[in-house]
Amino acid sequence: MMNDVMKIKTAVVRRLSAWYKRNKRVLPWRETTDPYRIWISEIMLQQTQVDTVIPYYRRFLDIFPNVDALAVARLEDVLKAWENMGYYARARQLHRCAGMIVDKYGGKIPDTLAELTALPGIGAYTAGAVLSMAYGQAVPAVDGNVRRILARLFAVRKPLDDLQTQKQLHQTAATLVPSKKPGDFNQALMDLGAAVCKAKKTLCTLCPLARLCQARILELQDGIPAKKKRPSLPHRQAAAAIIQNRDGLFLVVQRPATGLLASLWTFPGGFVEDGKTLKSDLIKRVREQLGIRIRIGEHLAEVRHAYTHFRITLHACKGYVSKETPKALACRDWRWITPAGFAVLPSSKIDRMIMQTLLSEIKM
Repeated sequence: MMNDVMKIKTAVVRRLSAWYKRNKRVLPWRETTDPYRIWISEIMLQQTQVDTVIPYYRRFLDIFPNVDALAVARLEDVLKAWENMGYYARARQLHRCAGMIVDKYGGKIPDTLAELTALPGIGAYTAGAVLSMAYGQAVPAVDGNVRRILARLFAVRKPLDDLQTQKQLHQTAATLVPSKKPGDFNQALMDLGAAVCKAKKTLCTLCPLARLCQARILELQDGIPAKKKRPSLPHRQAAAAIIQNRDGLFLVVQRPATGLLASLWTFPGGFVEDGKTLKSDLIKRVREQLGIRIRIGEHLAEVRHAYTHFRITLHACKGYVSKETPKALACRDWRWITPAGFAVLPSSKIDRMIMQTLLSEIKM
């Protein structure tokens, strides 16, 4: 395959570069070569669409304009700035990574592949993006879009989740990336995947690489990459206790530092175990989290949400607490808070949905 790559490398680079000059997207992170800003954009773009990222990117940089500002910030403030983008592990890793960059590298983003990939949250793709776009190094940045383009270009028929196939395509990308303007080449591939060589619909008549594309020549473009049937998402039940004190304040807890939605604020409760009743399991969860005994009252609200690997239905129930004082046992912290105060804390979408439902529909 490498012989085929070398034969068409010059044509690929020339045609793709010309197409990119005419069609490249105007994006704020393309207006800079600052490695910090490029790093932030690439982390945000993982699992999040470009149009969604842009306002978050601008606001995030207003709050944390450089790696030093991010490193000294409270994690809670970083999570709040990230709120609604989901996949909060990215924000936690950004914060941790910034501290390591300041401590180990004096605030300078590393400029070697080994150093970058040793940092939390930075894999080969993100490192390649930073090195090529910020430092001008001829390093590939291979994500799912780029793998799809290369698989079609060279008629690779194996599934893209095959590790050997991924390694082969990374080597192919490394061979293709030019020494001159490697960042533009990598971004051109990204734009081509977003606008032309799409996952579900190939627009071969608009593609600058159409005459070179083996999948198109063999009329396999719609069958490459090979598709695997996705398993249906499991559906989980969860329960939350809506507890108010005499002053009308809500009891909320901060999730543990690791695990799903780590460090975000939520209502006491959790997943309902199979075979357990909602009320009995909710009483148990609250006891584990806060060491208090509660009585469950009326069902107040129900919201549904989907995560990457499962769907969830969250039931919010009125909770009545004894005179015991909460203690942070299976949670990081707890607070009595107003709805306005809850809005200031970093929280998940499903918890904000519960609060909104309570405020708009429930008179407590």
